[in-house]
Amino acid sequence: MRVLGIDSGTICAGYGVVDRDGSRMRAVAYGAIRVPRSASFPERLKRIHEGLRAVIAEFEPDEAAIESLFGGKSIRSALHAGEGRGVAVLAVALAAVPLAEYTPAEIKKAVVGNGRAAKVQVQRMVAAILGLHAAPDSADAADALAVAICHCHRRRPQSPR
Repeated sequence: MRVLGIDSGTICAGYGVVDRDGSRMRAVAYGAIRVPRSASFPERLKRIHEGLRAVIAEFEPDEAAIESLFGGKSIRSALHAGEGRGVAVLAVALAAVPLAEYTPAEIKKAVVGNGRAAKVQVQRMVAAILGLHAAPDSADAADALAVAICHCHRRRPQSPR
């Protein structure tokens, strides 16, 4: 099973592609789609959407997962976060890829064993689980890989890709 994990955002969206074969997982690709802050908000959404569509087309995931929206520092930031998440969901939906969502606590618990784990703990465990020499440079990519790992833990094993 190939899973695309997404850490949505409006300036930077992380992605992580993980293959699962039984209980083994390996990172296929990960990174971040970055858009300059100077770009207009509609342009940023467009570029994030196009970037995710390109990732989906290149890696052809069987399933995708995203973090559920949990609020923001202000109403405006929560609305912007929701719009960024919306373009990510749209990219997955247009590719007809099944999508699951998980709370931040579910993701941390699946990766670290503690739903209140610190970000650095999640990053270290992502590297350990996937056999990476170090945590990804991008925190957004590490978070996206954590989402994919969570989904792999939640799904029953399927035949290898």
